Amino acid sequence: MVRALHIVRHGEPEQLVLATVQVPAPGPDEITIDVHAAGVNFPDLLVVRGTYQNLAPLPFSPGKEVAGIVSAVGESVGEFRVGDHVLAFVENGGYVERITVPAFLCHPMPEGLDAADAIGLGLTFQTAHFALFARGQMKPGETVLVTGATGGVGSATAQLAKACGATVIAGCTTASKADFARDHGADHVVMLDRPDLDRSLRAEIAALTGGRGVDVVVENLGGQVFDACLRTVAWCGRIVVVGFAAGAAATLRSNYLLIKNIAAVGLHWSDYRDRTPSLVSDAQKEIFDLWRQGRLVSPVTEALRLDDAVLALRRIADRKVRGKIVLLTERYAGRLVPSSDPVSN
Repeated sequence: MVRALHIVRHGEPEQLVLATVQVPAPGPDEITIDVHAAGVNFPDLLVVRGTYQNLAPLPFSPGKEVAGIVSAVGESVGEFRVGDHVLAFVENGGYVERITVPAFLCHPMPEGLDAADAIGLGLTFQTAHFALFARGQMKPGETVLVTGATGGVGSATAQLAKACGATVIAGCTTASKADFARDHGADHVVMLDRPDLDRSLRAEIAALTGGRGVDVVVENLGGQVFDACLRTVAWCGRIVVVGFAAGAAATLRSNYLLIKNIAAVGLHWSDYRDRTPSLVSDAQKEIFDLWRQGRLVSPVTEALRLDDAVLALRRIADRKVRGKIVLLTERYAGRLVPSSDPVSN
């Protein structure tokens, strides 16, 4: 039996409860992982609230990524052995001390990579990779505008685009976030908190690009930010919708697409995980290779105990997280942040 954080009814993070669960033995194509670190992502908040597109029957644990050590292997699994360090992506269930998952969802961690930092190089960088390359068709030498640039996906996108040869413009909602954006790949910072955003953002981008506009927008915020970003796209540019962290989906005016031959596309990354796992594996290998080369850094800025999941989710809800926040179990060998607001039974 191991501990897990459970959603027993949908609502705010404070309704999560600590539970004890039995972890099944691995089937033929599965492995069991002793979890050392679990990622906390914006979709987890939507899962807890019951507004995410994919929800499991209650009760269940949120959490879409874990890193740890393989403790059991199914009889048909050839690529993993007991003792291997792995990163795994799941639909739900990551806020737990041990988990059994299909082997195809797992990725070997590079030697020397800490479990918490592996989480930092996981789901947010996967999302960034598919946004930039599969959906945005980014090429070296192009200019990329990233909104929500200091969040998990935003900071990963800025880093990855810079590492792969782009000029990166970070869109921030407060001036205090500008230095963090520059430290994580941004060549330039533009502000998204202005009342005349449609006009001001277009003028700023024009000044930064010699009037050309940006080739790719990776848009995480929605609402009026999306509308303003659309006006900054260059001829034959692409805008990729990743999420609506600011709370509102935008309404697309198709005449902008027609006039400048713009492509507007969406990204639901978990479809790639389930439909084309080999592409996800290739992307993770590339991300880890860039880390080995020193061209990417794990953007983990805060690590809390598993019991502190409520606090972590509340910080995401209040948009107080820069980079990535992770939850650490008692198996984690590194330094733990002292528990400050634990979930009760």
